[in-house]
Amino acid sequence: MKKMLIGAALILGSFGLAQRSEAQIRLGVNINIGDQPSWRVPGHDYVEYYYLPDIETYYYVPRHQFVYLSNGRWVFSYNLPPRHRGYNLNTGYKVVVNQHNAYQYYNQHRTQYGRQNRYHKNNNNGRHRGWKNHR
Repeated sequence: MKKMLIGAALILGSFGLAQRSEAQIRLGVNINIGDQPSWRVPGHDYVEYYYLPDIETYYYVPRHQFVYLSNGRWVFSYNLPPRHRGYNLNTGYKVVVNQHNAYQYYNQHRTQYGRQNRYHKNNNNGRHRGWKNHR
């Protein structure tokens, strides 16, 4: 009888713990739509970095700063690098990168998203002839 009471108490206790652990589940949702620049890539609720392969520069969304290499060092600036001040952010190619300190993966991103790896529409006299990879 004691064994049955102890067994029942253990079973009831485990149900109580299971219910408590379910109640403690937390749901975290990262949304930074309001922090996005006006030239953002549509369709993303959260973006940590944009990589701009045309000018080999990152944009760090939380701090609203451009990140680029200058004399072998990463520079964080509220402005584009001086050599790219005329770059059109609205029409330029942008890649969403959600990696912590994305610029540390610069060589990988440059290889993966650089100009030579992009697909461009092949328009011949205004007629669509498919997509071509210009490598």
